[in-house]
Amino acid sequence: MTLTALLRRKGLAALAALAVAAPACTFDVTNPNNPSEADVVSTAEGIRALAVGLQQYYANTALEAIIMYPGVTSRELTINITYLGMEMLEDGGDALSGSAGQVSAYWSRLVRVMSMSEKLLTYAPDVTLDPGTRSGIIAMAHLYKALAIAHLSQAFEQVLLDTDPDENATFHPRAEAMAAVLDHLDQAEQTLQATPQSDEFRTRVIGASFDLDEAITFFRARYSLIAGDYDAAIAAANAVDPASVSYFSYDALYPNPVYVLVNEIRYYAARDGMGTPVTEAGDGRLDFYLVPLDTVSNPKLYPIDGLAGFFTTQTAPIPVYIPGELALIRAEAHLRNGDLASAVAEIDAVRTKTPAQDPLGIGAGLPPYSGPVSVAALEEEIYRQRAAELFLTGMRFEDSRRLGRPGPPADLTERNRNWYPYPTQERLNNPNTPPDPSS
Repeated sequence: MTLTALLRRKGLAALAALAVAAPACTFDVTNPNNPSEADVVSTAEGIRALAVGLQQYYANTALEAIIMYPGVTSRELTINITYLGMEMLEDGGDALSGSAGQVSAYWSRLVRVMSMSEKLLTYAPDVTLDPGTRSGIIAMAHLYKALAIAHLSQAFEQVLLDTDPDENATFHPRAEAMAAVLDHLDQAEQTLQATPQSDEFRTRVIGASFDLDEAITFFRARYSLIAGDYDAAIAAANAVDPASVSYFSYDALYPNPVYVLVNEIRYYAARDGMGTPVTEAGDGRLDFYLVPLDTVSNPKLYPIDGLAGFFTTQTAPIPVYIPGELALIRAEAHLRNGDLASAVAEIDAVRTKTPAQDPLGIGAGLPPYSGPVSVAALEEEIYRQRAAELFLTGMRFEDSRRLGRPGPPADLTERNRNWYPYPTQERLNNPNTPPDPSS
């Protein structure tokens, strides 16, 4: 069942609309046809609707920002329209300011995910629900709050860990953000271990295409790596079933956002050859993700390709994660631990994988690695594999910095910023907003 169908069930569309609507002005007029927020968070139906609304909001609205905006910054995508904010995003460097709509949208959408998750964590424990449904909703809220903090910290030097509409929120450095991400993932896992999720939660809330347990473990592997806990990253990556696949589902009412932006309204286009100079000839992932075109973008005139992969129709599902990332997490963790031979073995698991060997049909089909076995060379190879395997997942901006690729201010070839400036609206509203990074 799609998220849309779940929302319509038992007349919950109005509740879901309340769940995903961003706060704006307050009016004294009460609409008797819409529930108040107090009604939403004090009933079982309202909590279920808020949980479904969180999932829908993340899959459509937040995921659009996570994929598209860093995709432009890290050269996976180019803009295909003359809008000032988008041109600022494309140019990067000093041209990108906090007034750009894309910077504001990235920030505000993920903060909204945090806020919705916090409401579920606050109110779900006190509402009468099936115990397995309650535990599933609480664990899901921890997961989405973890993802919101994580993606913010992949684009901004300092981030919020909590939202409070009545106070000026405090900013926290990256190390504290990663610790909070892993803490929320731990709480999600502990919640499900204490009370496994119910069938009602699977069918009425999260949907059959999303394996919550596997997703929690997968993201622990990813963010343990980014936090520098390499042994924990390897252990978590080993605990994920490599054949497990979870999807965000779409339909005509809530379509695949990448497909719409690239193939329908054409605001963006995929850069030729995945937009990175390290792409390897003969890599089968080029044909998986791209369709060769003999044309250029407007107005920047960059060579562009058509987009395939998980973005071919309005209803094409987008994977929650790419299983091939597991081997690349282990490769990088082994490299940081000084075990270069194990790093090469994990790299080769991705390089030589064929589409038939991958649950999503992603395969490079390349020969084993034959370059120098040094830290610098293997960093570049891991980046090369991540750039292709994880194309348009929102990870390349983070990967480019972490793996030491050339960057601003001297080189804008592979990314045009190191960090985003803070949104102007946040700066106007919150005196705790830090100074903007220089690049």
